Amino acid sequence: MAAPQLNVPVLVRTSKILAQLGEELAFVEVGRDIGLLPINSLLMDFEELPRDDAPTIVTTGLAAARRLLDQILDGAGTFTDDSIRFLNEWHACMSSVLAAWERGTALPGIPATWHPSSAGVVTDSLPVTRPAASKTPAPPSVLEEPAIRLNLKEDAELLQEFHGESQELLQHIEQGVLVLEENPADADTINSIFRAFHTLKGGAGLLHLDALRDMAHDLESLLDAARRSELSITSEIINLILAGGDTLKHFTHEIGDQLQGLKPGDPIVVPTRQLRQRVQVTLRGGPLPAPRPTQAQPSLRTAAEHELTTSESTVTQAAAPASASAAPSATSATTQTARSDSSPKTESAAAFVKLDTRKLDSLVDLVGELVIAQSMVVQDPEVQRLSSRHLARTLRQLGRITSELQRTAMSLRMVPMSGTFRKMTRLVRDLAAQQQKQVQLVADGEETELDRNIVEELSDPLVHMIRNSIDHGIESPAARELQGKPALGTIRLSAAHQRGGIVIAIQDDGKGLDRDRILAKARERGLIKPDAILTEEETFALIFAPGFSTAEKVTDVSGRGVGMDVVRRNIEKLRGKIEIRSVAGQGTTFTIVLPLTLAIIDGMLVGVGTDRYIIPTLSVRESFRPRPGMVTTVHERGEVVSVRGRLTPLLRLGQHLGTPYRAVDPTEGIIVVVESGDVARGLLVDELLGKQEIVIKNLGATFQKQDLLAGAAILGDGRVGLILDVDTLVNCPRTNN
Repeated sequence: MAAPQLNVPVLVRTSKILAQLGEELAFVEVGRDIGLLPINSLLMDFEELPRDDAPTIVTTGLAAARRLLDQILDGAGTFTDDSIRFLNEWHACMSSVLAAWERGTALPGIPATWHPSSAGVVTDSLPVTRPAASKTPAPPSVLEEPAIRLNLKEDAELLQEFHGESQELLQHIEQGVLVLEENPADADTINSIFRAFHTLKGGAGLLHLDALRDMAHDLESLLDAARRSELSITSEIINLILAGGDTLKHFTHEIGDQLQGLKPGDPIVVPTRQLRQRVQVTLRGGPLPAPRPTQAQPSLRTAAEHELTTSESTVTQAAAPASASAAPSATSATTQTARSDSSPKTESAAAFVKLDTRKLDSLVDLVGELVIAQSMVVQDPEVQRLSSRHLARTLRQLGRITSELQRTAMSLRMVPMSGTFRKMTRLVRDLAAQQQKQVQLVADGEETELDRNIVEELSDPLVHMIRNSIDHGIESPAARELQGKPALGTIRLSAAHQRGGIVIAIQDDGKGLDRDRILAKARERGLIKPDAILTEEETFALIFAPGFSTAEKVTDVSGRGVGMDVVRRNIEKLRGKIEIRSVAGQGTTFTIVLPLTLAIIDGMLVGVGTDRYIIPTLSVRESFRPRPGMVTTVHERGEVVSVRGRLTPLLRLGQHLGTPYRAVDPTEGIIVVVESGDVARGLLVDELLGKQEIVIKNLGATFQKQDLLAGAAILGDGRVGLILDVDTLVNCPRTNN
């Protein structure tokens, strides 16, 4: 039989579909449905191609394959030995037809098994197994959740690479899905998510991580249907994809645990059967079944929250995947995200190199040592006595090079806040749904860069503060409308370079802090005296007390008084501070001020006797030489200094540290006003020695239990300067002098 006239566009499309079918057939297994839906979808593509000029054998083959797939879909829903054999033979035959059609040579004959019987179904010779009429239970392998066993002995390196890549892909998927929530028709984003799931599936298949591969495969099929406009992106579809992403995260976290030596060799079992069933029903066009609760579902934390509070350097067990599908199921909840640019930004892979963070930290430390060594050489008395102009030029050039090298090395540790901010978008979405509230997150300053170590430590405080903003701050839609507010509440998250560091603000337009209620609760718990009179700043600072909460009832999100004290402790550990502003009925703003990096700071060098100390400039408000009469003693408050009409407590630093000092009369010394939060204190020192950028050194285990010193630095002359902990100095007990 001669081949009909060649139709090039149809031939090209047919060749592509057959190639994709071959890839899917490589993964099918007896007794399972892996690849069933993608194969069915590709066959539908094949059937939709123009067939006016196609050979009869193509039409007959398509009809035979359609009868087989329909029988599987309407029956047991899984492949058998015979059906797999038929599909492989069918694929080989269709490939031969395609090759002959392209060459214009004779076509093969139509196989007998491709002809239907008179009853309208496939003949007995067609290898299809119909579902049995008896109620024989399905084998355990079908009913039980599939398990993954890692081959750590042979595949450790590949698993490590897969683990790192999968984390990046899953983060990319989550960010893309949240973009789709704003613009469901964004074709570029749909294609990007599809490719990410496809890459995950391929990597999992290579390592025989079957359960993970199957889950990624089904989600890939869901996105494939969406990108071919067979499926519209709805809130239910978005919840389904997010739930699938959380399931895959659970798999990767478990893999990470075993790579780090936790439970090596144990089977990894993550519930996927119910979720996969929901995906498959959605692809078939049926109603989406409601998710059933599972034993693994967490009660207190959303999946997004768990991911946020898990360190990137230490992989821990993830929250159960059902959480993401359960929390957003509240139909009355609405979450939106506002950004100046909602499209996910993609960078060329060639522009980045993956690097072990330990090597990076080691490089930064060595550059810091180089800067210290260079400074010691320049300030060496013997070098300074030399009058060589050539040496002076060389030393200046060395100084410029080391300074530039230091800036470049520090920039390697800087990462944008965009990743953390976008994760908060998912957190707001889940918590708003859980609380039956309508909330949008408006992010600003995502491109602001901060030290990687600080960014990692910042996630947990942000989680707690956003939780409180949604639970305590943002009112219910009905309550907001009664107050004349829009039903949609807003949380604004911003970052900017200000005040010598990074300023991060979390602002909500909720009901604000209730000052009277805070004071009443503080008196009830004995945190303040019954007759104490506190300023607004001091009152708001009470919410950071351990165990303090004004919640009327304990919820899954908050109310136990655990969280805000952790926030302040973590921020102070980062050498930062937190401030609060609140207006009743209008909202609350939390402002976090952080240094740019934990490795290098700008410090003010002060002298007390023969000793030198360093005060981080981020904490310095001002410094001045006091005039006579500015320092006085107030009953029960000790010495105070009057600064522009405001009395500020004074601390004689030499006396407090127990070291000799010269400035007995305050007018003979310098007062440095430092602040921590909304509290300020004046430090009396002998002299100011200058301001310089210093490399922080850890004091080691010997000084772990003290909180007066934050670290040390090697100064230009080789001597050591101790870095003072401003928060401790500001809050130390006041004494009379």
